Amino acid sequence: MRVAFVLLIAAVCASAVPDSTFKVADKVFLEKQKDVLRLFEYVNQPAYYKDFVQIEKEFKFEGHWDQWTKPEFAKEFFHYFKYDILPQGEVFSVFYPEHLKQAVALFKTFYYAKDFETFFKCAVWARQNVNEGMFVYALSVAVVHSRHTENVILPPIHEIFPQYFFNDEVIHKAQQYKQHYWGTYDHENEIKDESYKGYTIQANYSGWYMNVHPEQYMSYFTEDVGLNSYYYYQNVYMPFWMEKEYMDVDSSYRGEFFFYYHQQLLARYYLERLSNGKGEIPHFEYEYPVETGFYPSLTYANGLKFPSRPNHANLYYHGVDGEQHYNFFGNYSYSYTYVKDYERRLRDALDLGYVYTPEGKQVFLYTKEGLEILGNLVQSNPQSPNERFYGDLQVFARRLLGYAYYPLDQYKVAPSALEQFETSLRDPMFYQLYKKMMYYFYQYQNYMGPYEREELLFKGVKIEDVEIDRLVTYFDYHYSDIANILSVDEKEFEEDTFQVRARQYRLNHKSFNYKINVVSEKAVDAFVKVFIGPKYDEFGREISMEENYMNFFELDRFKYTLKSGKNVIERNSLESIYFSKDRTTFFDLYKQVLTAYNGGEQFKYYPENKYYSFPQRLMLPKGEFGGKTYQFYFIVSEYHAPGESEFGQYLVDTEYSMGYPLDRPIEFEHDFFVPNCYTKDVVIYHKNADKKFDTIWSRV
Repeated sequence: MRVAFVLLIAAVCASAVPDSTFKVADKVFLEKQKDVLRLFEYVNQPAYYKDFVQIEKEFKFEGHWDQWTKPEFAKEFFHYFKYDILPQGEVFSVFYPEHLKQAVALFKTFYYAKDFETFFKCAVWARQNVNEGMFVYALSVAVVHSRHTENVILPPIHEIFPQYFFNDEVIHKAQQYKQHYWGTYDHENEIKDESYKGYTIQANYSGWYMNVHPEQYMSYFTEDVGLNSYYYYQNVYMPFWMEKEYMDVDSSYRGEFFFYYHQQLLARYYLERLSNGKGEIPHFEYEYPVETGFYPSLTYANGLKFPSRPNHANLYYHGVDGEQHYNFFGNYSYSYTYVKDYERRLRDALDLGYVYTPEGKQVFLYTKEGLEILGNLVQSNPQSPNERFYGDLQVFARRLLGYAYYPLDQYKVAPSALEQFETSLRDPMFYQLYKKMMYYFYQYQNYMGPYEREELLFKGVKIEDVEIDRLVTYFDYHYSDIANILSVDEKEFEEDTFQVRARQYRLNHKSFNYKINVVSEKAVDAFVKVFIGPKYDEFGREISMEENYMNFFELDRFKYTLKSGKNVIERNSLESIYFSKDRTTFFDLYKQVLTAYNGGEQFKYYPENKYYSFPQRLMLPKGEFGGKTYQFYFIVSEYHAPGESEFGQYLVDTEYSMGYPLDRPIEFEHDFFVPNCYTKDVVIYHKNADKKFDTIWSRV
């Protein structure tokens, strides 16, 4: 557990923020940061810190309810703990109703602590007594949203739970190292690195060893550590179950944001498919066997294997398995039926143009707020007009497609990869499922119709030309500490003497610059957006934006002040507000915090860094060795200052929808291509495209 995931404002990376926005941490903040980091170490076993042991013995719930501003929530959790709670050592999933109910109760226990001291002591007690997965999830959400932990940095989930990010082979070799059994250790391929005193294991992607379907071929992308961490933290930042009063940010964009970041994930995935000779994301129907199988090559910390899905899986048969055990999970055993019902109700709402509230009132969809309403409806969050009737589509669909077997006990479960946010993106069916769900939004936008020319035109402004550097991608090494999956004794825990890490090839690209040559009739503030999209399909046929507008991936958005006459807008890829580089290691972060706490070099942080960012490494699709052609799309629009909302600051301009102008159908390209927009063909070259991933592991 050795890399810190810096909190970012929906993607503001440190390199893009001026030094003037730094704040110097005081001792109060440093104490909080140090304590929170310690809570996440070796979570699969009790902590040996002496203060943790003492706090756990002394902390009491009963008779001390004044420790919470709303003690009824602490009482609710403590009732679960005393009489019926997920035991330690069992698998936790937020998609299981009983697990979620208890995790939410634990989150609220943290959230309503009267001060940070109570927050921390309660967290220490939970660290020693509560199920490991539930503890990590509830505490992570609490750290992000609680007023007591503002700006505190969370460690990355892939170091807390390495078993969700690295396959069985890697974890098994780490265990061999810990047991001092070297097996077939390859001394000839030993890599020397005097700066690291532990062992390094070469981590391959699951597809290299057990690839049950060609869709799993792209595992270097779908299993990227940064990408999967990004998706997990998006769902920590804005959980589907959370009421708006707990949100650390303005939740008025919640539904639209759910749509937009999933649509962007699909667009980015499609661009990567083109780099590998693949075409559109496959379509499926629940009535027919699902062609795409999946073998996750993952094992839970308790030794239970992640369920696999065979090719041509029959969902209907699997969906009715376990009906006789209705009392354990209620309607969860009827996933197939509920998925079909919820899909039909959503389609009916789109065709009717309104949805029904529980009181029978009509809420019209085709209004300015309609996309937000639809997003809340599809996500089935507490701001949905009718959660019960329109249902938890994604919850039941994940269970059904994940092909997990129905458990006989609510606490003896084996969730599929789709039923964990950390592993969802690994399964190719994730992209097929959310492509299916995006159809509701596309249908909505089709009913809304294309933008009028006046809505796209920025009068007096014209983009004359764009210059872009040569675009090059490559694979390089990324290191992750995986010691957290193993057990250590008291001395190893306190002295942190045990070290083992995974080394993995990950996609990267060279930074690039672009220049937008703009002519303006007057000095005016502008809003600039940049996208990358497909130029040709997998067969080399040119495809128009009219057919493919939904497959463009946003690279940048920013405010720019145009002067009268000619302007050259110069921008570097590292300045984009959507992406961040790999984070500093946990070891370095912890050392920096301790150094500052003891009077050494100051520790600086960004007070506005609240959200999580897309990996900078994956900004561009891989391309090909000889070059793969894509296209950039630029638009310079009139700028409108956002409100006081932090989310408004992230959007840069709240007058436009998040996906503007590529979130509406394009019926006539001559109306869409206004003078203030521009398309530019680009070629992405990949270095060492044929280099095979290393399969050795070595001591370094």
